[in-house]
Amino acid sequence: MFGLFGKIKPLKVRSVNDNTKYGVAAKDVKELLKKGCKLLRLPLSGAHVCLYADGTKVTEEFFQTLPDNAELVLLSREQTWSGLLFDVGQLLSPGPHAQGLVEAARGLLDEDQCSAKRRKLLTDLLLSLDDTSELESRVEDEDWFKGIDTRFKTKSAYMKFNCESRIRGYLKEVDAASKSIPKAKVRAEFVKASKCLAEKLKSAKYNGCYFDRTVKEPERLCTQEGWFTCQGSFEQEVCHSFHSINPYSSRESRIVFSTWNLDHRIEKKRSVIPALLEALYHHQSADVNLDYFYSLLFTRENLKLVHIVCHKKGAHNLLCDSKKVLRAAIKAHSGKQAVEGKKRRLV
Repeated sequence: MFGLFGKIKPLKVRSVNDNTKYGVAAKDVKELLKKGCKLLRLPLSGAHVCLYADGTKVTEEFFQTLPDNAELVLLSREQTWSGLLFDVGQLLSPGPHAQGLVEAARGLLDEDQCSAKRRKLLTDLLLSLDDTSELESRVEDEDWFKGIDTRFKTKSAYMKFNCESRIRGYLKEVDAASKSIPKAKVRAEFVKASKCLAEKLKSAKYNGCYFDRTVKEPERLCTQEGWFTCQGSFEQEVCHSFHSINPYSSRESRIVFSTWNLDHRIEKKRSVIPALLEALYHHQSADVNLDYFYSLLFTRENLKLVHIVCHKKGAHNLLCDSKKVLRAAIKAHSGKQAVEGKKRRLV
């Protein structure tokens, strides 16, 4: 009948908030709106219709060019539609649609004909959607804590400990360097310096705040929700791959986050520790600017959080600032600037 008269078109319509499609036959936009609004229970006054694919408004003239079974979206007066971008926005936004997407993705995964590529995409989608980052305690999210010591009662407490452990590891590397020093006097000064660094680090609670989402900005490296963003390799200002992760969201994300690195821009083993050793070969620990070495070894001044792909293990070719290595050098440099400043004022 549709093909015989060439006037009535079979079309598929849906609403903004429902993916269910309904078949409607109409000879023009007026009839389409009348039938569609009745079917979808929308007010006829102010109603309009758009193409599902790109949001193009369907006018009477455009209606005549529509192919049979074209997919359309019926909108009330205040609603808008931007095509498939709307669905992408729904996908990326938390809300009532998330659970439906989770169930749909799981259903597709169960299909026997699911390809490896499709399975990977669906698995990644499920990982993103099945987000429990809003839960904090072990009681609320037991699965997240699988494999974690029972003394940790909240996610933030464990993440804080995780960061502390990494920083403690750097301190152990400093301590271990003393074993390679042949001269007893230099070794003794190095041990003094190492103990001083340890006390300073202990007073800062091993900078565990970097991974703790409950602390205030700018102490933490993540958002309040727990999202971490890669800061790019040592020579970059930002990560051009936009790597991000929320280890608070799921057990799997927590485990994957362990592959992310706190990378030293000026390298710990190649530059910082050797520079400290060199300084102590010629000076006492009291003369060395240990605050400077502390900042390079244990703080965000020299540490960058990076995705494993952005962690470049080759030589960084960055050196410590020789003007900051010794306390006396800093005082002399400051005094020189002050004298030069006075001279300029006298001129």
